[in-house]
Amino acid sequence: MNILVTGGAGFIGSALCRYLVANPRNRVINLDKLTYAGNLASLRQIENFPNYRFVRADICDEAAVAGVLHSENIGRIMHLAAETHVDRSIDGPEAFIETNVLGTFRLLQTALQYWRELPEPAAEVFRFQHVSTDEVFGDLPFDDSAFNEATPYAPSSPYSASKAASDHLVRAWHHTFGLPVVLTNCSNNYGPFHFPEKLVPLVILNALDERPLPVYGTGANVRDWLYVDDHARALDLVAAQGAVGESYNIGGSSERTNLRVVETICDTLDRKRPRRNRKSYRDLITFVTDRPGHDRRYAMDTSKIEREFGWRPRESFETGLSRTIDWYLENDWWWRPIREGSYRGERLGSSVAAQ
Repeated sequence: MNILVTGGAGFIGSALCRYLVANPRNRVINLDKLTYAGNLASLRQIENFPNYRFVRADICDEAAVAGVLHSENIGRIMHLAAETHVDRSIDGPEAFIETNVLGTFRLLQTALQYWRELPEPAAEVFRFQHVSTDEVFGDLPFDDSAFNEATPYAPSSPYSASKAASDHLVRAWHHTFGLPVVLTNCSNNYGPFHFPEKLVPLVILNALDERPLPVYGTGANVRDWLYVDDHARALDLVAAQGAVGESYNIGGSSERTNLRVVETICDTLDRKRPRRNRKSYRDLITFVTDRPGHDRRYAMDTSKIEREFGWRPRESFETGLSRTIDWYLENDWWWRPIREGSYRGERLGSSVAAQ
């Protein structure tokens, strides 16, 4: 299968590329614009594989995308290219509209034209997979409820609104034009090669630098945590076996408050890399002003993907987090240039209104 992965130099995209390339029957074309969070170092282990190719291009560039589709005889598009950080969307929403909404529109237009020109056997198996987030569903109360595939959309942030818009566009291109699509919505990912603006890597690296560990509000907000390699495996299953026009929730069944996540990282580091003063990393926890419009809780009902494909996460939150911390302890060659260059751990998204 010849697969185009958009955003393959990002966190989830690079994990997906590494997973797909491990199967020699796949040929993977990674198309990425290389914005601040795109990092080719995340793909170092596969960059010379014969079944992998990187193309630097913008999904808004229809001619460039069409050229890749035709030259590589693509049979599947896995669309992950997106601006993803809620805090950044508060500070500057325009980039999120440009990439997540307009970019998805242009990619859909290009894919539709390409699909219409395919011969019948190839057109029948072609798929456009759109990768989205649980945040499009909005906010959950602190009870036993969970998002399912039929949950109405109620996005809260500029980021989630832009992803909700892109989800709706993908469904419209299927219902109106017949483009064969599948969609996925995932919970919070974590794991190796995660850009350090997100909670888990930010806390790990701040702790190693003996810097404050910021926790928004009281830390009571709840997220479901999904190890990134489990997500990559699920995406491949849905792309290959998912019913056209259907969406699938992917989650880790690991709900934790943000404070508990931070405390677990601290306790794990206490064992793996004790502080010189022998105090706990918990002493570095600092409560900061909450994010504007911060959703209380997300949780995913994953019974559909479990029932149809037998998929379940292989990593618990504890095992996945332990593996993640080990990776950051052993791979400062990857994260140190980021921390010393493009992102030094500063607070983002503290403004109430867009500037």
